[in-house]
Amino acid sequence: MQSQTQHLSPQHLEQHLLKVSILVTALMAASGIGFGLYCRSQSIVFDGLFNAIDSSMAFLSLLVARLLAKGVGRRFQTGYWHIEPLVLTLNGSVLLMLCVYAFANAVSALMHGGHELVFDSAIAYSAVTAAICAVMHRYTLRGNRTVNSELLALDVESWWMSFSITASLLAAFLIGYALQGSDYAYLTPYIDPGILAVLSVALIPGPAKAVIKALAQVLKITPSELDQQVSALMARMSQRYGFEAFTHSVVQIGRGLFVEIHIQIPERMNSWTVTELDEVRHEIAGGIGREGPDRWITIGFTRDSRWL
Repeated sequence: MQSQTQHLSPQHLEQHLLKVSILVTALMAASGIGFGLYCRSQSIVFDGLFNAIDSSMAFLSLLVARLLAKGVGRRFQTGYWHIEPLVLTLNGSVLLMLCVYAFANAVSALMHGGHELVFDSAIAYSAVTAAICAVMHRYTLRGNRTVNSELLALDVESWWMSFSITASLLAAFLIGYALQGSDYAYLTPYIDPGILAVLSVALIPGPAKAVIKALAQVLKITPSELDQQVSALMARMSQRYGFEAFTHSVVQIGRGLFVEIHIQIPERMNSWTVTELDEVRHEIAGGIGREGPDRWITIGFTRDSRWL
């Protein structure tokens, strides 16, 4: 499979990986919900719903990836980068709500004595699903090393979460199967809601972190590390060229980096040509790094401090 994708550009590789992820996730969602209802397992139904939401969000991610590949347009003249964190926020929020809802259902089931479960079918489902999740996690992880996409990074994390869910289900179902016919058989009705309660709580930090990070980009909160990087760079440039003052603003929106710098130059630089000032711009841009279509840098020079 990898040899077939080596010739793809990063943008097309991202879309290809998302398409594969959508297809596999949709199939797993349908099988999970069906098996969960057959086995009378709330935790497997939760796994299926988790995959169904993942599939829907992966489809949205694919649409966003296609928009980002188009670049700028007449109506969106600075690109579509702002849509990426919006999708990530929606995805994380829906997963958070699902986890909270699943935990409430699990607690309710535990309080009502749990329920019986068809362990052999549940074990077979969990084993096959865990293997598929492990393969898909490795596949998308290797692909994203080339693309370095936030959307794919979330997809990679989702596959790891899905693997964690099914591996935990497999372990719990094996324990429940072993308890049947023993002195502890009375515990088997609590296996399914118990593992569901544990999983739903354990999974909350993942989407919560994704929502916080994406919301920071939606609100255009400047990342402290980027701000410190540009401040340190401009301090060095000021010492070298004798700039009288400077201001800057930095924002990260999705994969788009926007940097705006205004510099008050000393009087001795009044005679500098545009070519010479462009050399300074080139040096500053090189210090910022991340050159490419996702980087937008504006560097202005003035003698009047009112323009800072």
